Amino acid sequence: MARSTLAVLFALLATPAIGQSDGVFFTQRVTSDGSPFTVIQTQIEATRMRTEMAGPAGVMNVTIFDGDKQVLYLVDPARKTYVEMTKADVDRLSAQVQGAAAQMQSQLEKLPPAQRAQMEGMMKGVQTTRTGSDKVGRWTCDKYDVTMNGQKIGEVCSVNPTVLGFGARDFDVMLRMAAFYSAMAPPMAGQLPGPGVIDPRGSPDFPVKTVMMFPGGPVTTTELIEVGRRTFADALFAVPAGFTKQDIFGAMGGRGAGAER
Repeated sequence: MARSTLAVLFALLATPAIGQSDGVFFTQRVTSDGSPFTVIQTQIEATRMRTEMAGPAGVMNVTIFDGDKQVLYLVDPARKTYVEMTKADVDRLSAQVQGAAAQMQSQLEKLPPAQRAQMEGMMKGVQTTRTGSDKVGRWTCDKYDVTMNGQKIGEVCSVNPTVLGFGARDFDVMLRMAAFYSAMAPPMAGQLPGPGVIDPRGSPDFPVKTVMMFPGGPVTTTELIEVGRRTFADALFAVPAGFTKQDIFGAMGGRGAGAER
């Protein structure tokens, strides 16, 4: 997740906002060095969304965002626990993030000029180059090479959201989630962690396949395998009864415990 770039801003398309009975969903398969890694399924309504990541052993974690309540829930189904993050919590965490960023900048300024220039170059944004087209599943997509500081770090193949039956208004709740997180990452406040959370290009299109190959790490491939519209039950966007709430700061430090929901 730390290596994923939160960078997609969909162009406004002439489609109506989705209603509570008209949700959209998409499923992505992630493999690492060719071996099955996880499946990510995202369900979205007008004001709330749910993302779950499932590995070979079952559900790993669930994230639920309620745009009206401005609350994010991090759910652990295996342990039957959850963490609740409010806007106030985000503001408190942002102070820690900004402190770490200031410390990093201070260390960077102490480096010799050559090393500092190298590090600053690595911290610059990614660049993309169109290389043609490809076929992923049933979709013909535009293919791009992704480079950072002159080094290729990935490939992405994308389509216009309308090809999938989606429009920008379908992802309004993701704009609300971006605003929710904005205090923690001011430079990214205007960026959208939508379907392109796996798209390192900052493209207005929807990535149907992304391959990331960071130096020293595995080759990770994320591929769209299913999309559509569906009516969701309210329970899908709620923490299950009986789950134990953990304190967010205690949980981050490995201590959290709390009351049963």
